[in-house]
Amino acid sequence: MALIVHKYGGTSMGSTERIRNVALRVAKWHRAGHQMVVVPSAMSGETNRLLGLAKELAPTKADTAYDRELDMLAATGEQASSALLAIALQAQGIEAVSYAGWQVPIKTNSAHTKARIESIDDARVRADLDAGRVVIVTGFQGIDPLGNITTLGRGGSDTSAVAVAAALKAAECLIYTDVDGVYTTDPRVVPEARRLLRVSFEEMLEMASMGSKVLQIRSVEFAGKYRVPLRVLSSFTPWDIDLDTEAASGTLITFEEDEDMEQAVVSGIAFNRDEAKIAVLGVPDTPGMAYQILGPVAEANIEVDVIIQNVSKDGKTDFSFTVHRNDYQKALDLLNALVLPILGAAEVVGDTRICKVSIVGIGMRSHVGVASRMFKCLSVEGINIQMISTSEIKTSVVIDEKYMELAVRALHREFDLDQAADSISN
Repeated sequence: MALIVHKYGGTSMGSTERIRNVALRVAKWHRAGHQMVVVPSAMSGETNRLLGLAKELAPTKADTAYDRELDMLAATGEQASSALLAIALQAQGIEAVSYAGWQVPIKTNSAHTKARIESIDDARVRADLDAGRVVIVTGFQGIDPLGNITTLGRGGSDTSAVAVAAALKAAECLIYTDVDGVYTTDPRVVPEARRLLRVSFEEMLEMASMGSKVLQIRSVEFAGKYRVPLRVLSSFTPWDIDLDTEAASGTLITFEEDEDMEQAVVSGIAFNRDEAKIAVLGVPDTPGMAYQILGPVAEANIEVDVIIQNVSKDGKTDFSFTVHRNDYQKALDLLNALVLPILGAAEVVGDTRICKVSIVGIGMRSHVGVASRMFKCLSVEGINIQMISTSEIKTSVVIDEKYMELAVRALHREFDLDQAADSISN
């Protein structure tokens, strides 16, 4: 039988009863003959509780020493849930052992709170699997070259699971969550949204980067790079559901070249409320200007998304970009302190009342006029576009956040996503 990796989110691990149900589900797969590795998140709300305690005690000015302790603290959430799951499996008569990321070890760089996985030593896990044990590995964390515990950022358990699956060359990585798959958009915004039976890695990568909360973007990157078959499915189906039925449920994230069907023009609408816009006004229009602005931002470990430079007038231009709202004030302070005095720009302004809405679909490659159709749809609804970003298979716009739900619903109708073909969605 196959080596399978299961990942369970915080809501799936939210109580002892839910942990018991996870143990029953994993035991079913194990008894069917599969080698099982499980990567659980912390119990629902636990990471927020721990970080809230840290915030109450935090120094006035946080630094890397503070970030190190945040990682030490936050990592305990996954350690607790992993040990509890191992205990629950042992109660089912299954040999199980749990490991913290540093015990495997999962090796990362030293970017505390945003670390990236560099390698995984699979020897210890394989030895336990060969001995017939279920192995539980904490998600979200690892160890850096100096021996410090690190965490991978929010949603990092998805990345841990896919990375472990890649290292072990697992047959499939199943991501169990509180939704039953990937939808054309968030059903809470558009009740008519439909579940996709399958979606390409490219589309899922764009949807994750554009704000879809189903999977963390780095987990999709890992899956695509190492060709790990990935499936998103619900942990709230009965644990004793037929195994073959469960194994074929949810949404399969697959490779475009595996598809022999014609793709829909647009497969989904993604959106992101967590964006903020920063504009550096009156910048001298000279070579190297973009680097002088964004270089210090990158060095501060702040990710930049949409970038626009206006047409020059009288030797001056405006340079705008978006960042995550959590990094907004840090980026603003950095630009005012380090960049503005050097560039001689007029001022730095910002806006946190924006959002990003995107249409995604590999069918866009072979159809013209898709972007203009999107723009016309938004125009009809009276929605002004502030910024535009495109790739082969997506078009994103930055708009006022108060129009976000209106835009998503209108675009969902415009591209007939509530009437997707049976071969694409269910």
